[in-house]
Amino acid sequence: MQTTIIRHLSQDPTMKNLVEKIPFRELSVNSKGVYLDLLGSIISQQLSTKVANVIAGRFIALFPDGQPHPELLLAKDIETLRTVGLSRQKAAYLQNVADFFQQENLLEKDWSDMGNDEIIQYLTQIKGVGKWTVEMILMFSLSRPDVLPLDDLGIRMAIAGLYDVTETGKAMHQKMNEIATIWQPYRSYACLYLWRHKDGA
Repeated sequence: MQTTIIRHLSQDPTMKNLVEKIPFRELSVNSKGVYLDLLGSIISQQLSTKVANVIAGRFIALFPDGQPHPELLLAKDIETLRTVGLSRQKAAYLQNVADFFQQENLLEKDWSDMGNDEIIQYLTQIKGVGKWTVEMILMFSLSRPDVLPLDDLGIRMAIAGLYDVTETGKAMHQKMNEIATIWQPYRSYACLYLWRHKDGA
């Protein structure tokens, strides 16, 4: 699989240059499942990794077995959740996720019968869960190989810099989608290279 992906991405000369310099990385390294990963994503929004980890640790400690099962999370009042460092809004968003997963009976769901766009449309019904968040879930929780998160600033900056994209707005999205066409069906892996390029790997 790794050889196939590398060979495919190397059809693009610019991507080939990244592939030759940056070690290959698999998707889904630390996934705890869609439910817990969604909670973690909400906790970490707009926070440094260090601060997010501290708050996540305090949040988990609120629950007897360290597992924020939906019914237990919904039983907590907002003020209790705020004691671990969460904003009122984030606390409400966490409970929105818990309520949705409980109502829809999703904890043990097999997501393989749903396409990427279906899952994005389905989970963004939850207030507090946006398209970018679900795209990260697709990539890192469900190991979907062909996701292109153009709402991600790092991805946009990397593509713009490497491919000299000067367009803005919808034209920029269209241009970047065109550039990424050659990466299909491994756009998620291309993004791993783009992120690490931007981070100076």
